[in-house]
Formats: sequence, structure tokens, C-alpha cells
Amino acid sequence: MHRQYHRWYSPSLERDMELLEFGHGGARVVAFPTSGGTFHEWEDRGMIDALREPLERGWFHLTCVNAVDRESWYARSKHPGGRAWRQEQYDRYVANEVLPFTQSRNSNPYLIATGASFGGYHALTFGLRHPELVNRILAMSSLVDIRRFTDGFHNETIYFHNPLDFIPNESDQVRLDALRRQNIILAVGKGDRLVDQNRELSGQLWNKGIGNALREWDGFAHDWPYWHRMVQLYLGGE
Repeated sequence: MHRQYHRWYSPSLERDMELLEFGHGGARVVAFPTSGGTFHEWEDRGMIDALREPLERGWFHLTCVNAVDRESWYARSKHPGGRAWRQEQYDRYVANEVLPFTQSRNSNPYLIATGASFGGYHALTFGLRHPELVNRILAMSSLVDIRRFTDGFHNETIYFHNPLDFIPNESDQVRLDALRRQNIILAVGKGDRLVDQNRELSGQLWNKGIGNALREWDGFAHDWPYWHRMVQLYLGGE
């Protein structure tokens, strides 16, 4: 299986960023790490092995990105507005640097955003913010509501990085049409404290005519062995 490490200076973030590339063809997949995780977390935690067959067969071309959570939402020493702005810069890094990079490596037009836990938040928020770029979202055990990281502060940047804020108010017809074309999968344990957020977002999406699949697993289901199974079941569809 093809594996390659890449690093470059990010103008969006004004720092070096690293990523790992796996596979040689098929749908492009961008995978986000869990909170505080790194670009090699999916490899370290067995997710690459869980996807070995589809990667080797050329069904998926996977890019595992780094995150800046400790500079954004987890940077408690910063004002919440500064945390949100760093997240906005990260969004620009993914949209303006990572995605063109993946296209340069693989011209397949189909793009999947995925991640687990806080990585699920990144995949979900990026995908819903950019439905013209992302065809499928697989959010596993995903945080949905970012407000507990904002200390009660709210501004426009936070609003547009919180799906439970911006989805209910979405009215732009072009964006709604793009969102309705997406394949959105929310997989979460029934015993996970995040299940209610996922249920709420699923309902809000349906209220806007945006189809989605809410897949509730028995128990907590918020751990790597469950995510191995979820990604095997859902990365290719519902």
C-alpha cells in the first residue's frame, strides 16, 4: 500500500503542517484526528489496518491531517474569540491547502470528510460549511455543539463553526441544494453523552430537507475498536 509523508509551511496557519497519505486511487478521504491528536494517529490506532483492503484495492485515497486544537478550542488561556479565529484559519488551511494537495495527488472528484470524537466535529463542521467541496461526511461519536468551549462568549465566527447554530438558520438556496446532495452519516453510541447533540443535529438537518443517516450503536461505542468497525461499514456509504 502506498504511504507517503508530507510537510509544508502553511500560509493560512503561519506554521509548518504535516500529513500522511495512504492509497493510490478512488474517492479522496480527509481524516481528522481526535482532540489533541496528530496526523499519524489513525495509523497508530489501527484505522489504516482496518481500511487496508479498500486502500490497497484503490477504492479510497486517504489523507490524514494534523489539527491545531491546542491553539484553538483547547487553548483556554486565549479569549474565546481568539480560539474561534484560530479555528477559522484551520478551516482555510484545509480548504485552500489540503484539498488542492489531494487533488494534485488524485483527480477523483468525490471527497469524503471523516473523523471520530473531536475529529468528527472537524469533519462535520468542515463538510457542512463547504457542501460544494465535500460529497460525504462520516462523523463518528462526534461532538456537534462547540459552545462548551466558548465560555458563554458568542460571535459570528463561533456561529459559523457550530452546526447547531448555523444549520437551523440556513436559507441560501444554493447552499441548501448542495447540502441536500451530500451523504451525511452520524454514527454514535446510545450511551455516549454526545448522542443527544447528534440527534438534535439530525433533526435540524431533516427540518431543512437535508437527508442524513443517524446510526445509533448499543452502549458507549466511543473508542477505537468501535471506530474501526464504523469506518469499515460507513466510509463507503450508509
